[in-house]
Amino acid sequence: MKPFRISAISYLNTAPLLWDFAHGDRGSEFEITYTIPSLCAASLEDGSADIGIIPAAAYAIVPDLLILPDVAIAARQAVRSILLVSKVPRDEIRTVALDRSSLTSVALVKVLFARWWGGERMYETMPPDVETMLRNHDAGLLIGDPALQLDRSAYYSYDLAEEWIELTGRPFVFAFWATRRAALKDKDYRDLATIFQQSRDHGLLPPNLRRIAQDWAPRLALPATVIRRYLEESIYYFLDAASLAGLSLFYRYATECGALPRAPEFRFLEPTKVTLVS
Repeated sequence: MKPFRISAISYLNTAPLLWDFAHGDRGSEFEITYTIPSLCAASLEDGSADIGIIPAAAYAIVPDLLILPDVAIAARQAVRSILLVSKVPRDEIRTVALDRSSLTSVALVKVLFARWWGGERMYETMPPDVETMLRNHDAGLLIGDPALQLDRSAYYSYDLAEEWIELTGRPFVFAFWATRRAALKDKDYRDLATIFQQSRDHGLLPPNLRRIAQDWAPRLALPATVIRRYLEESIYYFLDAASLAGLSLFYRYATECGALPRAPEFRFLEPTKVTLVS
């Protein structure tokens, strides 16, 4: 039987989710490639991956996906790695450069402007380099490691998860594991959801978080203590009822302002059968 092909995001915040795949004995069952969030979604859409940790926005775009339950990259407070940075106060922003790595945060910033921050802005997609972004734009959207590494004291900056939570009272879900329904054909997927849940649980064990922080500190040029605090406090790794409620609200607002097409109902992968959960 061919192994499942996994498309994973190459950011720090996914490291706990991938613990068992990076440090365990899953090599014969799964083949992993690493990329940016927007391309992770594209890999599922074009069939080059069977499973991906997709941006939440991709669920509204890529057809026929099933969510692996209970695992997410979400936030219940300021997330620190999804930032709108600006040369001017927010009310004066007219042009926004968007990180081409992103799908979900692009939709989120459009929702925030359309619903709460004063309507339409001009957007342009660009690589995530803040100096280039702000050369000809009032503000830039940065996600992931580039945002985490940014010296925010040099700019006006807005943590988009924090803004969403203050405005809605709901968590925000940035990404979750999903699989293509067609990829399950002729494969044994009975334990698939459990495998990904257990990898998350193992990655969040304190000794393993310490190891992740030590490994990533030189890559990001950040202290290991800062990295560990980010993983422990800023990221919430559970797709629970509150996270799903926040996700539903985001899909509704994104559809209303034209940032995303209407998302399908939540469809989850079950151990022995596929069921529809509203």
